[in-house]
Amino acid sequence: MAHRTAELTPVSILYPRPNSTTFSPLPALNASQPKANLSIAMPCFTMSLGAISNLIALGILVKSYARFRRRSRTTFLLLVGALLATDLVGHIIPGAFALRLYLAKMHWSAVDRSGAFCQLFGACMVFFGLCPLFLSGAMAVERCVGVTRPLLHSRAVTSTHAKLAVALLYILALLVAALPLAKVGRYSRQFPDTWCFLQVHGTLSLTDLGLTLVFSGLGLASLCLSLLCNSLSGLALLQARLGGSQKLPGARQHSTQSHDIEMMAQLAGITLVSCICWSPFLIFISLSVSKSFSGTDYDLRHYQWLVFLGVRMASWNQILDPWVYILLRRAVLRRVYRVLNPHRQLAHSSFRTMEKDQQNASLH
Repeated sequence: MAHRTAELTPVSILYPRPNSTTFSPLPALNASQPKANLSIAMPCFTMSLGAISNLIALGILVKSYARFRRRSRTTFLLLVGALLATDLVGHIIPGAFALRLYLAKMHWSAVDRSGAFCQLFGACMVFFGLCPLFLSGAMAVERCVGVTRPLLHSRAVTSTHAKLAVALLYILALLVAALPLAKVGRYSRQFPDTWCFLQVHGTLSLTDLGLTLVFSGLGLASLCLSLLCNSLSGLALLQARLGGSQKLPGARQHSTQSHDIEMMAQLAGITLVSCICWSPFLIFISLSVSKSFSGTDYDLRHYQWLVFLGVRMASWNQILDPWVYILLRRAVLRRVYRVLNPHRQLAHSSFRTMEKDQQNASLH
């Protein structure tokens, strides 16, 4: 058991005891170590902000789902709802693990004598890291089909299919997260000894390398898929706008394009936030495991700080996602447009009034 605990704990590499030939699996902390000065205020603030933001966005989403019954919009709203619910739970559960550590003043021996705490913490980090990336990719694919192949979308993409896709993506993320629990790879404590994740520093096995690269590869592939599908959808919408397609009556065509543009704006915002928040972490862990496994000389502490900075950035993705959905709704954008262009809006309203008067006069 002692051997296994030491194997799961890279902290002996991060904080070696001076003048000693052996390392304790749970070394004593002193005031000079950076984690002793970490404040509980920041995790409490981010956890509360993330939970409140996602709850507000879910409330708005429920109202939108009840108001709009178009099938193309219903499937998109289901995927958005799954993303927001995942962000909410993914913020609360790992946040609860972190708060438990902060309340114990980072004394791992008080909360994780058996090692199960770190294993569950790491599994949650992997699962709730992959799920939002998978769901963003699924949303991009759904919108790409809806914009470029509307007839196929109306026949093949249903609410049932959307729910099935969400379930399959959850299962895939769960399988990856459960592999270290089945002794395929391992979870370990990460710098500055405040969180757990896949082994990315120190001595690595081929399984450790492969599992970390699978995680980063799936995440980066999801981001690339989102970017590709969003680009195709944006080009299709631009072409339809410039081409002036007349397949639908004027009012209905305008309404359809307006909804498509709103959904694409929200999706583009979510994808942009995901790329900014997640790309550094996914790249840093790939570089770290590659250098550690190859035995290349590199600045270990520098990469530990890069990975720590990356996971901090990734945690903000769950806070920003709901605000992207909230702020990029048509109602909000319309109000912003009116504030920025009051004269143009007044002229547009006068023109529409004159046009209606002319139509009424011609009828009489």
